[in-house]
Amino acid sequence: LLDKADKYDARDVERLQQDDQWVESFLVWRHDVVDDTLKMIDESFRWRKEYTVNDLTESALPKWLFESGALFLHGYDKEGYKLFWFRVKHHIRDPKQQLEKKKLVAFWLEHYAKRDHGKPLTVVFDMSETGISHIDLDFVRFIINCFTDYYPNFLTKIVIFEMPWIMNAAFKIVKGWLGPEAISMLKFTNKSDVQEYISGEYLPPHMGGTDSFKYSYPPLVDDDFQTPLCENGPITSEDEHESKEEIEADTKEPGEVTEEPNPNQKKMNSVEHISKSEETDKTEIKPKNAKKALTTFKGPLLHISPAEELHFGSKETGEKKCLIILTNVTKNVVAFKVRTTAPEKYRVKPSNSSCEPGASLDIVVSLHGGFAASLQDRFLIMAAEMDQSAAAGVPELTQFWKEVPRTKVMEHRLRCHVVESSKPSSLTLKESTFNIPGKPNEDFHVQLTRLLQSNKRLQEQLDRCLWFQQLSLVLSLLSVIVVAFCFYLAYVQRS
Repeated sequence: LLDKADKYDARDVERLQQDDQWVESFLVWRHDVVDDTLKMIDESFRWRKEYTVNDLTESALPKWLFESGALFLHGYDKEGYKLFWFRVKHHIRDPKQQLEKKKLVAFWLEHYAKRDHGKPLTVVFDMSETGISHIDLDFVRFIINCFTDYYPNFLTKIVIFEMPWIMNAAFKIVKGWLGPEAISMLKFTNKSDVQEYISGEYLPPHMGGTDSFKYSYPPLVDDDFQTPLCENGPITSEDEHESKEEIEADTKEPGEVTEEPNPNQKKMNSVEHISKSEETDKTEIKPKNAKKALTTFKGPLLHISPAEELHFGSKETGEKKCLIILTNVTKNVVAFKVRTTAPEKYRVKPSNSSCEPGASLDIVVSLHGGFAASLQDRFLIMAAEMDQSAAAGVPELTQFWKEVPRTKVMEHRLRCHVVESSKPSSLTLKESTFNIPGKPNEDFHVQLTRLLQSNKRLQEQLDRCLWFQQLSLVLSLLSVIVVAFCFYLAYVQRS
């Protein structure tokens, strides 16, 4: 590969040398066959340079490409994978525009790959209301090649909705381009069965769903994240029926002063109210039974634990709270805010604040009311450095986020995972942590946590014993050698 370095983008070569996960994705996609893997890397890198993939930005492409609405990212399938939509009826075959349209495909794939760290996609070919003028096998083949040849391990399935009978012959040709594994990813659907793969909340009405999303440009679709996010959770008419004690029990933590939310105020705009929240945050006691995060995302501004997923329980397991730990690794104050794709479900505290240099801060994410977490829910943590002289109060933060350049903002996304068992692998805060009577599975979780901690201590003790054993063995051998040498000297002197 290095012999052909002039045919590759130097940034891709550098990433290949540093990013083990990227190399592994090529190997997995080619079933650990080294020759096939090297061939794919070669083809992918040549293509990336030809299409200037690393330099494909929104401003580098014609505006009409985005305005057409033929290609975009929106929503999730039932397995929690992002949907890459191709609205075929908005695509007209035109050889003169083909290269630019292909670059648009590359733009979206690269945009998502960098943003969501290689999380796979589900492709949806929405072929409703299409005819002969929309049939473009070359373009379809290009999209498929992107996943089979250029973006390894990036495709979960291809959902084809209402393919016209006139295209049956064309898709027989398409199947000839695919291997057996790729063919198994094809899912031909119509209005009656498409919800086997995608729930109604992410399907438009013409596909039998309830998603009111309407594509428009600008701006780019922002991954459905919404803001602002209220720290005490959304205030809805249903919530007014909840008793005051129930709300307090769900949000109160040891050492925290109870605050009454104002039902007539969706946004917490009161400076006095926020300042009280900040004061009480400083006095909050960390839950004793919170498990240590197994993974940490190490960003340039913040280290974030857990790195990828928040583990909530199903209604049966009762795990309703998770903990996100932010650690400021810069020498300046870092402002942050949290967005979610489902603001009606979650309370996040704090959702918009700042973190001092070198300090760690806990964010408590809790499910609101009778809601349950789903695989489609996402959280976005945005962070940016503030000047040392800048204040970090509520008005200053509001103004800061209005003025900070997009290029200076670090973004990290977290997925939701629903835990059916009582052994989550992220920082899950049990209700028993908040002095609420526990359920049997919660007691089991506490016992399991203690057992794991005890096991860890035993492992550490065992490691120390082995170390002392090895040291003792070495010293014993040295003693034997010294004694033998003394006997040898004595024997030589007698002789």
